[in-house]
Amino acid sequence: LLSLFLFIMTLANRITIFLLRFLALGASVTAIIIMVTSHDSAQVLGMTFEAKFANTPTFKYFVGVNILASAYSLIVLFFPTKKMLGRILLITDILMTLLLDSSISACLAIAQVGKKGNTHAGWLPICGQVPKFCDRVTGSLIAGFAAAILYFLLLLFSFHNVLNLYTLKA
Repeated sequence: LLSLFLFIMTLANRITIFLLRFLALGASVTAIIIMVTSHDSAQVLGMTFEAKFANTPTFKYFVGVNILASAYSLIVLFFPTKKMLGRILLITDILMTLLLDSSISACLAIAQVGKKGNTHAGWLPICGQVPKFCDRVTGSLIAGFAAAILYFLLLLFSFHNVLNLYTLKA
């Protein structure tokens, strides 16, 4: 009876982790697609200005980190769960969570400047001129934030699994 209970708990844990990884993959891919397709142009004083994600290194970093997180999720989604692999997954889950958090933070700072500007530095807001671009960047950041939250939950599950490995040995 105890072994059946442990089997059911292990299966439930694996299904939860699989779903979280799958959802994180979906959120990361969505963030990539929305960010890469964000572009708009505006005319100011007879000159045309184009806003696209590739003009900002922070947005390129965001896309790169989400590509890395998507590839990692896709690879790990089909890994067998072994005891030694749990420690490696814990380390890589920590790295992915930190990278996603740093890219979101950097992009939020740039998005804030794009939306509000910075009067002290003389930077004007651009979202009034290129609203389509800003709306798509906002959507991408929402998807990226969802991916970061899902990775944080995966990190908690990884911690739980590694701690269970140590308590089972004792």
